[in-house]
Amino acid sequence: MAEASEVLMSVLSTIRVPRPGDRVHKDECALSFATPESEGGLYVCMNTFLGFGSQYVDRHYKKTGQRAYLHISRTRKTQKEDDNGSGSGDPPKKKPTRLAIGIEGGFDVEQEHYEEEVKVVILPDRLEVTSEDLATMPDVVRERVSLSMAGLMAADSVSHTLQVQQWDGEVRQESKHAADLKQLDNGIKIPPSGWKCEVCDLQENLWMNLTDGKVLCGRRYFDGSGGNNHALLHYQQTGYPLAVKLGTITPDGADVYSYDEDDMVLDAKLPEHLAHFGIDMMTMEKTERTMTELEIAVNQRVGEWEVIQESGATLRPLSGPGLTGMKNLGNSCYLNSVMQVLFTVPDFQRKYVSNIEKIFDDAPADPTQDFKTQVAKLGYGLLSGEYSKPAPDPGDDPSLTPEPRGDQVGIAPRMFKALIGRGHPEFSTNRQQDAQEYLLHFINMVERNCRSGQNPSEAFRFLVEERIVCQQSLKAKYTQRVDYIVQVPVPMDQATNTEELQEAEHRREEAEAAGAPPPPMPRACIPFSACLAALSEPETLTDFWSSAVQAKTTASKTTRFASFPDHLVIQIKKFTFGLDWVPKKLAPVLDDSTVSQLCEMGFPLEACRKAVYYTGNTGIDAAMNWVMGHMDDADFSAPLVLPSCSSTPGTTPTEAVSEEHLATIVSMGFSRDQATRALRATSNVLERAVDWIFSHLDDLESMEVSEGGRSAGESEGNREPPPGPRVRDGPGKYELFAFISHMGTSTMCGHYVCHIKKDQQ
Repeated sequence: MAEASEVLMSVLSTIRVPRPGDRVHKDECALSFATPESEGGLYVCMNTFLGFGSQYVDRHYKKTGQRAYLHISRTRKTQKEDDNGSGSGDPPKKKPTRLAIGIEGGFDVEQEHYEEEVKVVILPDRLEVTSEDLATMPDVVRERVSLSMAGLMAADSVSHTLQVQQWDGEVRQESKHAADLKQLDNGIKIPPSGWKCEVCDLQENLWMNLTDGKVLCGRRYFDGSGGNNHALLHYQQTGYPLAVKLGTITPDGADVYSYDEDDMVLDAKLPEHLAHFGIDMMTMEKTERTMTELEIAVNQRVGEWEVIQESGATLRPLSGPGLTGMKNLGNSCYLNSVMQVLFTVPDFQRKYVSNIEKIFDDAPADPTQDFKTQVAKLGYGLLSGEYSKPAPDPGDDPSLTPEPRGDQVGIAPRMFKALIGRGHPEFSTNRQQDAQEYLLHFINMVERNCRSGQNPSEAFRFLVEERIVCQQSLKAKYTQRVDYIVQVPVPMDQATNTEELQEAEHRREEAEAAGAPPPPMPRACIPFSACLAALSEPETLTDFWSSAVQAKTTASKTTRFASFPDHLVIQIKKFTFGLDWVPKKLAPVLDDSTVSQLCEMGFPLEACRKAVYYTGNTGIDAAMNWVMGHMDDADFSAPLVLPSCSSTPGTTPTEAVSEEHLATIVSMGFSRDQATRALRATSNVLERAVDWIFSHLDDLESMEVSEGGRSAGESEGNREPPPGPRVRDGPGKYELFAFISHMGTSTMCGHYVCHIKKDQQ
């Protein structure tokens, strides 16, 4: 140990003790997805606190000269559940009893139990020093190294802090209806068992209305299970707000739902309300799963194939290069789906994976905060096959040769998620997000980080030409803009099975009138060619500002492709339909009463509108929480700009952006139109808009197409095509190779999954 003592003494000045605020990366390699559980363990630099897998620690030493690393390795314990209660062996893992994280009874954050080994390793010879070895060394060495080791082990790792945020989904508020709930003296008495829906005779998922004692079935879930919505329909007809779930009543409480407040609630007078209908709460026993237990069951199977409706199929697990799974970090399925698809595109593979050694060599001192490094790390993780091997299952006897399980280790993109979402009001959270919005956000980051050299997002870039004809002056204006996604309308009137749909709607109405369960609705079959035809149809703009007549008038707008990208991204627009199957555009309708309540509290109007929009019209409490959590956002008071929307028909070019931000950018020498485009491209965030405009100077200059003096009746073939930014232009023939699907009632909930065609499968 004399040699080790001398070496430690020589590097003692580089060994630091973590202080509050230091970022400690002890759960994940900065350049790979190696963890302490991986083969070779993880090496944490005792100076920079960056973690590296065994294949990258030498690279860090050669680049920085740092020699002292804390080596952490973990091996999974053999799990033996103690069935006889004798106390021998490990206790069985407890099942979650509440919808919570980081709270007693909630989901177990530590998915496995491990034996951990910690020692100091000194490079380049990988000289190992254990805690026992330190005890024999001089005091100055022992104290400094021991303090550093203890500090590193005690510190919260960056990924752990981001992953585990204490959350309790069971916190319920007292219903505003509970204290003064009106109960009818109608003589109804509910027996202690043997319940069934009074409309359809369903015998499970039953709710008793606390006003009139009606026993009716609950909501139908998205997969067709649950009830037939009769309790909900009863509320809509009567306005009686509170219902209790039969089968969940115990002396400790029960599930109570407020239809008016659209949430699970507390009822302080529940014993009294139940006694009104002859139910003695103190003698009741639980016979059905509570709503919390049902939600836990759903959360535990998120990611399983049954959730995406392939439970009836025989599926063969795959592994190998390009077949790497990504772990769902709570609600990160939107991120996983988008990145899986992006790294099947050759441009992204060439940019970030083929060039990975140079990217790692050029990485800054802290590669965890470098965009290019982390994207390359993710791409290599997905394509290399290094993390796509069947996970071994050692069983009870670790000495036996492990049999491979069907699943694989996969990768957990914690570091990537944190970096890409940093500073973003939505993507920095653990909430579910919209996959299309995330794709555009990521492409914008690629653009900002590829100002020189190859830009893989060019694979999606195309030019859109808009021809707007003022109906008063008959003058036409041609503008070109760069886009990355085609939003395709769905013309329901073009469905090829219209008669089937109308007949199904008729049967649904009859079943609803008779109080019977509604029959399953068939899907509308609309040719994709009809969707493309609808995309190119002229659109009438009412209340349009025309610079030709200096007034608002009516105009027609025609949109067409001015170039075709290598890879075409299509989003199916969301529509709602009347009973006559006439399509109506589904615009976000904000609850004016909630907006007004927030405004009365003194918050800016646009901030209130954002709060209601981003919480999906779910009420004043959710909107208020959003406001309190976003007050420090740079764009808190900026106008609400709906995701991926151009200025809506009837608005002038500057109505959707902040005049203050416009003036700032114009004062820098740019035109109002250029400033407007920059702000729209960056969600009205001034700092990002300035960054964006400097990286798109060539595009903006070439897109300045002024209003012409030709009449709309002149031949379009006689004009020269307007100049545009340099984009690729292909033949416009495409083959579907991937799609992302969403299941759920809104983008704020549900589950995303992607399907990708590989090797003709």
